[in-house]
Amino acid sequence: MLSIIIIVKNESKHISRCLASVSFADEIIVLDSGSNDDTVELCKQYTDKVFITDWLGFGVQKQRALDKARHDWVLSIDADEQVTSELQAEIKQAMQTSGVDAFEIPRLSSYCGKNIKHAGWWPDYVLRLFKREAGKFTEDLVHERIIVDGTIKQLTNPLLHEAFINPDEVLHKINSYSTLGARKLYEQGKRTSLGKAIFRGLWTFFRTYILKVAFLDGQQGLMLSISNAEGAYYKYLKLLDLQRTEGS
Repeated sequence: MLSIIIIVKNESKHISRCLASVSFADEIIVLDSGSNDDTVELCKQYTDKVFITDWLGFGVQKQRALDKARHDWVLSIDADEQVTSELQAEIKQAMQTSGVDAFEIPRLSSYCGKNIKHAGWWPDYVLRLFKREAGKFTEDLVHERIIVDGTIKQLTNPLLHEAFINPDEVLHKINSYSTLGARKLYEQGKRTSLGKAIFRGLWTFFRTYILKVAFLDGQQGLMLSISNAEGAYYKYLKLLDLQRTEGS
């Protein structure tokens, strides 16, 4: 049997499509961390296991959701992701496989309406399906991982990911993730300068657009490369600000 775990905050643009795509599961657990839109009400249309909690970071929040799961297998999914019918069938088959404790799933991400096949975005294997007793989340504030004690294999059908649906969402996520990323770097003892922040932005653009051939994705590839560069620049700029305001 399968438990779905999802953490959310202000995801009304995505959450209904996500939850509808996993309605085949035996249990859906949603942890909300203070939405002020109708996310919670939308979630309750699909499951009665909706919980409101505080926010201590992605890793802690996802582990909280995992702790509430009751079935042998768990699929961790984000609000902006969807399971296709083909992936659903493959997941059901995978759970019957003996000797395997977890599966990585290729993720096909879209940027402002276009599926991105380059820029390091495809195939983007993410470990999401695992036996409950074999996996746990790291406590990272952002970019958390699932640690699995056991054998890991890969599925073939992709998980669909609406990474950015429009420029407003691009700007919102750049701001949010750069803040979390800066805090994580600061707590790891990393330090920077304005020159390093500028270099990180320029290097990220070059790496994404040229080395990872994002130019092959056309207009959206260029837009993605620019937003990646902005995210890197602002992450290190915010790290610099933390050094100034917190005294080291």
